[in-house]
Amino acid sequence: MKQVIFSDAAPKAVGPYSQAVRAGHLLFISGQLPLVPATMKIEAETVAAQAEQVFANMKAILNQAGLGFEHLVKTTVLLADIRDFAAVNEVYARYFTGDFPARAAYQVAALPLGAKVEIEAIAHFD
Repeated sequence: MKQVIFSDAAPKAVGPYSQAVRAGHLLFISGQLPLVPATMKIEAETVAAQAEQVFANMKAILNQAGLGFEHLVKTTVLLADIRDFAAVNEVYARYFTGDFPARAAYQVAALPLGAKVEIEAIAHFD
């Protein structure tokens, strides 16, 4: 079974992809940029503030699927500058209380729309 998940409280996709797709007991959340849903613009300037917006967007998608951050099993953090890892990690740590998801983090050559951070995730339905 494949089901597209869409939340009006998260930014619309900026290309031909879905915000998230449920496949069986897994939810695959596309990379979330720090776009403000109402304006579809990056309004935050610091990487920490951008990470907060990314998590707000991810929360909206998780909520639409009836899930929360505790359901995440894997995340991938993409950074425009790996030196921002510590600042993003501080924000990241506030969203998880234990049983942390597996994670990878990479510096990339560039992110869409000049973002400093993008995070994709996989969640599990209990």
